[in-house]
Amino acid sequence: MSEFASVLRAWRDRVTPAEVGLPSGAGRRTSGLRREELAALAGVSVDYVVRLEQGRASNPSPQMLRALSVALRLTDEERDHLYRVAGAAPPSAGTVPRHIGPGVQRIVDRLGDVPLAVFSASHDILLWNPLWAAIGGDPAAHTGLDRNLVWRHFTAGHAGVEFDAQHEEDFASDLAADLRTAVGRYPRDAALAHLVQRLRTSAPEFERRWAEAKVAEHRSSRKTLTDTPVGPITVDCDVLTAPGSDLRIVVYTAVPGSEDEQRLDLLRVTGTQRLSATPA
Repeated sequence: MSEFASVLRAWRDRVTPAEVGLPSGAGRRTSGLRREELAALAGVSVDYVVRLEQGRASNPSPQMLRALSVALRLTDEERDHLYRVAGAAPPSAGTVPRHIGPGVQRIVDRLGDVPLAVFSASHDILLWNPLWAAIGGDPAAHTGLDRNLVWRHFTAGHAGVEFDAQHEEDFASDLAADLRTAVGRYPRDAALAHLVQRLRTSAPEFERRWAEAKVAEHRSSRKTLTDTPVGPITVDCDVLTAPGSDLRIVVYTAVPGSEDEQRLDLLRVTGTQRLSATPA
């Protein structure tokens, strides 16, 4: 058995269903994930997982390795080992980190009562919980650049989201400044360079702000989500940085005792039920 197949099987066996939000069920022959469960988490076929574990599938793509790393809750060191034994180069230190480590994953798992998502330093959305999708739309409906917050804000506007004038100005300014900070931190990231180039040529408002050469990191804002199933909800948006990873954990909260908090409570039931009932 190859080293890739060996570690893939070992790491699958150590992840319990409870860790990834799946029922344990009765009659399981292993305490870890079944192949079909790993396949569902990574977005591949069961047959492909079988072929990987049997050493019959070669050269998995970087995208596939990243999906497996997240599904298996690998540390950065384990992720890099998986890449190497698959014959792929681990993500470079000069590129934007996109790996969701087990610590960040546990934060997402345990804060299910608030809308929460994880973004890269270049504002690509990487992970979100059901309440995030219920309050602002399911990010799974978007692909490519449309998964990037800065791109969508400057090229498509922010339909369904209202700011007061000051917060809107600060938010747009912070996004451009935050992206410039990322460029300085990750100068070899081709995807980030491509994003900035497209923004500068496609979005005059972004180009104006980019020319200001402001460097900063976006930390907080207040906004009203106007298109939720339970009516408008005003939330405070706070951005937390995961230590050692440069991932951004974005959390929405409502003022305690407010009508917004009551609507958010209602959305936890109606919104997430509606989402879970929607066929994939």
